[in-house]
Amino acid sequence: MTALTLLMITSAYLAGSVSSAMVVSKLFYLPNPRMHGSGNPGATNVLRLGGRLPAVLVLLFDILKGMIPVWLSYYLGLSPLMLGFVAIAACLGHIFPLFFSFQGGKAVATAFGAMLPIGTELAGALIACWGIVVFVTGYSSLAAILAVALSPVITYFVKPEYTLPVCMLALLIILRHKDNIVRLVRGQENKIWEKGRATGFTQSKK
Repeated sequence: MTALTLLMITSAYLAGSVSSAMVVSKLFYLPNPRMHGSGNPGATNVLRLGGRLPAVLVLLFDILKGMIPVWLSYYLGLSPLMLGFVAIAACLGHIFPLFFSFQGGKAVATAFGAMLPIGTELAGALIACWGIVVFVTGYSSLAAILAVALSPVITYFVKPEYTLPVCMLALLIILRHKDNIVRLVRGQENKIWEKGRATGFTQSKK
């Protein structure tokens, strides 16, 4: 692994560590998304807590956190496998942010941003999959899980050389959703328009 690769991986992690949900929530004087709603510092929870504009800003910034490091790494000539490590580093930064006590979100938007440089075909297919599942079921988490699970298959038909990196990224995001999967099976998961249940951390503070 070259010094350039290590630099891009480190930079991606640091970029991912900037919690968009926390920053936007402070700017809009919203409740701490790690302490309220679902307890997840992501766009869906900010939507519940503060409405569309803050949620859109969080979504945009989270996408850019994944897209910019991968795009730069691509133009710097990193191999597909190394691009996968850069993408994972950005997502790990979002999940375990250095600047926010290592308590982050699910990294769905950041992973989506990291996949954007692969091509508009993949991006369009993932958006369509997410949108259809949300429209039919109302579950943002289920939509994210299914879209991410399909991403390696779609990548294989679009740019097969990126299939392995996308598989690595998809596995990370699905593992991050293990609690959501349990709640979905038990029928306890919140739908996107519902207020999030109190988290265990919040309940312990009451």
